Amino acid sequence: MGLLIIGILAAYLLGSISSAIVVSRLLGLPDPRGLGSGNPGATNVLRAGSKTGAALTLVGDVAKGWLPVFIVMQLGDFAGWMIGLIGLAAFLGHLYPVYFGFQGGKGVATALGVILAISPLTGGLVILTWLLVAALFRYSSLAALVAALAAPIYLALIQPDPWLVVAICVMVLFLYARHYANIQRLMRGTEPRIGEKKPAT
Repeated sequence: MGLLIIGILAAYLLGSISSAIVVSRLLGLPDPRGLGSGNPGATNVLRAGSKTGAALTLVGDVAKGWLPVFIVMQLGDFAGWMIGLIGLAAFLGHLYPVYFGFQGGKGVATALGVILAISPLTGGLVILTWLLVAALFRYSSLAALVAALAAPIYLALIQPDPWLVVAICVMVLFLYARHYANIQRLMRGTEPRIGEKKPAT
């Protein structure tokens, strides 16, 4: 149990590192929290005009969800519910980062990292779903919402560990709550499309 607590704390602290803010500062880009949806994530770094920064942000956010879960799964002594807690800790670290006043991003990429560590096939299907919806509608938020909703369904079919499915479902609930403003803008038709540069609303 002590090792589990250490793992949860480490996962949370790793998840608290905001890749978007760190990358933006290193590259001299505007604060991503002042662009587009106001979310410190890869999409807003892209809106700042840096494809490299957006790619680095995406990789960083995925990695901090993937790494702690992957390490725990390699140890082989953790049950599904323990792995789920580790993944949730990294995810919640991104949403409520201790380093940035508990004001974080929406967790899409970090959740994807967790899913990729649990089941690469599930993660691949989630990525394909996001790409399809994004290509069709050009809304990052809509693509994220659809892909998130599909994620626990894919996992239940591919790797039906109930605790892991529950953990992903909890993440989906948080993702939808964090996307409330995006959902409202999508309904009003005012949500920025991918690549658009608009001030936070």
